[in-house]
Amino acid sequence: MMYAGAMADQVDYEILGDDAQAVVIRLDPREAVRAEPGAFMWMEDGIEMSTSTGGGLMSGLKRKLAGESFFMTTFENEGHDVRKVAFAGDFPGKIIPMDLSNGDMLCQRDAYLCSANGIEVTVAFTKRFGAGFLGGEGFFLQRLSGNGLAFVHAGGYIIEHELGRGESIRVDTGCLVAFDPSVDYDIRMVKGVKSMLFGGEGLFYAHMTGPGRVWIQTTPFSRFAGKVLSASGGGKGEVRRGLGLGMLGGLINGD
Repeated sequence: MMYAGAMADQVDYEILGDDAQAVVIRLDPREAVRAEPGAFMWMEDGIEMSTSTGGGLMSGLKRKLAGESFFMTTFENEGHDVRKVAFAGDFPGKIIPMDLSNGDMLCQRDAYLCSANGIEVTVAFTKRFGAGFLGGEGFFLQRLSGNGLAFVHAGGYIIEHELGRGESIRVDTGCLVAFDPSVDYDIRMVKGVKSMLFGGEGLFYAHMTGPGRVWIQTTPFSRFAGKVLSASGGGKGEVRRGLGLGMLGGLINGD
């Protein structure tokens, strides 16, 4: 499957694949794109790669708090015609193009993949102490800002849910990928002792109230990895879902 489009600053892109997608970006001469270290797949001759903090020491520290690398990699077309560079996530999933020219976006840690040159990836504190302390993403989220397009990677299939003003939805904290800053974000405890102990879904869920958009992933990496470890005898899934310790696992993993 292939999706094609153009970034807000006129950089063209294609999203290739279905269950394990990649994004191919076409750069005009002197155009550049930034990416999270480790996301690079391949590039054509004429594109040069460089690594920096992307704005100094504080910029690197803010990204580190947001779950990304201290450094960013820049790919610039130093040739005389169009050249291509490709990126992909480190586990099977979808790539979501997000146009930031209409406003910032808040994402889960590790969601950022790549973006137009000039897009900033910084830390965003949760609005409420409960959400920060109990949520699967800890105290910090990623804030993506700038005038252009950013690409976010998440697991499984991605559902975009549009919330009207005052409309709410409850989401498993591990399944929450991204949302508009206009959406009110809070963490609430699952009601009922039986649900907490035997429900197998962890102790908490994210309560999202509109207006704004919410992106939800069907297969969080933590859930997928837990099932693999459990099936291989690692027991992680049993620890997380079992009595007592399962409650602690749900708290730690946000799932």
